[in-house]
Amino acid sequence: MIPKPLLLLAVGNESRGDDALGPLLARRVQAWLASTGLDNQVEVIEEFQLQIEHTLDIKDRQLLLFVDAGQGTVSPFTFYAVKARRLDGHSSHALAPESLLGVYAQVHQASPPPAFILCLAGEGFELGEPLSAAAVLHLEQGFAFCRGLFEQPTPATWSEQAARMQNPS
Repeated sequence: MIPKPLLLLAVGNESRGDDALGPLLARRVQAWLASTGLDNQVEVIEEFQLQIEHTLDIKDRQLLLFVDAGQGTVSPFTFYAVKARRLDGHSSHALAPESLLGVYAQVHQASPPPAFILCLAGEGFELGEPLSAAAVLHLEQGFAFCRGLFEQPTPATWSEQAARMQNPS
């Protein structure tokens, strides 16, 4: 089976308050993609954490979007390009997106696809907490932003968007 050209890889734990932002956004995007017919171009995967095995999900993609929640993230979210970073040591536990891309390069002896991170600002991450009021707003804003990304899914367009967010006029 040929993989879809784009991959949205959402990370988070719905039992930990605002850490649910990644999976919740992924589901909203997936429903929207299905309603627009764009779901034939984008695969959506939800996980608690990134693992070495996710290098297999990245293989043969043209564009990759990691979605996660972050503490101390600028409100409502940040969006930026991410590059591979060599993983020092081996672990079967969670990886950062940069490390996952580095593992991909080592395992597949190839450069990973262009990759970006959408990090939604969260406030509370304690076990059993509900989604905060601020996170609900950030989820809506992140969803609107993602629709724009997937309406123009090219590395150049996403890079321009990331540059605009880094250097707002």
